[in-house]
Amino acid sequence: MTVWEELKARGLIAQVTDEEKVKNLINSGQATFYIGFDPTADSLHVGHFMALCLMKRLQMAGNRPIALLGGGTGMIGDPSGKTDMRTMMTKETIAHNIECFKKQMSRFIDFSEGKAMMVNNADWLLNLNYVELLREVGAHFTVNRMLAAECYKQRWEKGLTFLEFNYMIMQSYDFYMLYKKYGCNLQFGGDDQWSNMLGGRELIRRILGKSEEEADAQAMTITLLLNSEGKKMGKTVSGAVWLDPDKTSPYDFYQYWRNVGDADVIKCLYLLTFIPVEEIKAMESWEGSELNKAKEILAYHLTELVHGKEEADKAQASAKALFAGGADSADMPTTEVSESDLGADGTVDIVTLLVKSALVPTRSEGRRAVEQGGVTLDGEKITDFRYAVAGEKLKGDGVVLRRGKKKYNKIVWR
Repeated sequence: MTVWEELKARGLIAQVTDEEKVKNLINSGQATFYIGFDPTADSLHVGHFMALCLMKRLQMAGNRPIALLGGGTGMIGDPSGKTDMRTMMTKETIAHNIECFKKQMSRFIDFSEGKAMMVNNADWLLNLNYVELLREVGAHFTVNRMLAAECYKQRWEKGLTFLEFNYMIMQSYDFYMLYKKYGCNLQFGGDDQWSNMLGGRELIRRILGKSEEEADAQAMTITLLLNSEGKKMGKTVSGAVWLDPDKTSPYDFYQYWRNVGDADVIKCLYLLTFIPVEEIKAMESWEGSELNKAKEILAYHLTELVHGKEEADKAQASAKALFAGGADSADMPTTEVSESDLGADGTVDIVTLLVKSALVPTRSEGRRAVEQGGVTLDGEKITDFRYAVAGEKLKGDGVVLRRGKKKYNKIVWR
């Protein structure tokens, strides 16, 4: 099976400019391709993970990845898929986030000499002269075509700022600069980036005076990671599922994938793992307890990819012990409680613990969970939302707080 055939079999390919050219490029290992990562947080998240896996697959086939860090585009913010304008970040925040991204990316991609590159678009975007940009680049974009782009449509009702309107031009210019400086002949991105990617390809073609047939800058979008309800995966009650173990523990990461819906597990195995296609295909007929086994395979494989075998083993052992009613909670996500959390009587109520441990987003939801019988403390069902835990009880090994069947947290005294 060729690389292209595998990408198709896994359902990774969404849209492509010239299938024959792109297929030949990546099958022959001749692609120098890039994927952009805007540093909107201090950690990569599950949404980035699929892109990193694609980069790794293509690198293993001899192609050269360029990880483009958005030190420049991050100053603007991509409006794609957003109903509100992104929060503006300072240069210091962007620089910090980029350093965090660099460390995490190096776990997946081999950035040794000639294997891959890491580039920051601030190197060319922040030094642009506005009038020169208008003359060199702006003349190749028509406003009516830009306004028709899918990435802007969701913003009509609340208003699209001129700041964000320029994002397409900046991303297009990125492709042109990478093409010119590093011979980058292919751009990958999420399916919501298609308009921006076409803009870059068109800019290269126009500046170099090439025809559609002569154009050798190609683009391909990959399938967005959506669940069976059409919603983006990688979100929990407490927020995004991060790749940084300090933001999402290996146990929580494992549990997220262990708890995916029955309708989503096989798709996730195809899109995110390196398990051979033939093995996954055999799982398509699994039902009931076999599907739970498929979820365990998915959770373990992804946790191992992101956090290493040792952490994957710990997360799996801890999850199985808890599911079986065991007491081993050493590797469970932990919430620390201190004297400042206690009331005057030296206790803390159960709803406060639920909120503090992010098992519920609000006190009202915590109260409902208790009243509906969905909360246990060290295996004992709690049905009174006024139930209070003595600070002394939290010392030593602490207590295990559980909401429902699948969400756990260890509460300990700090």
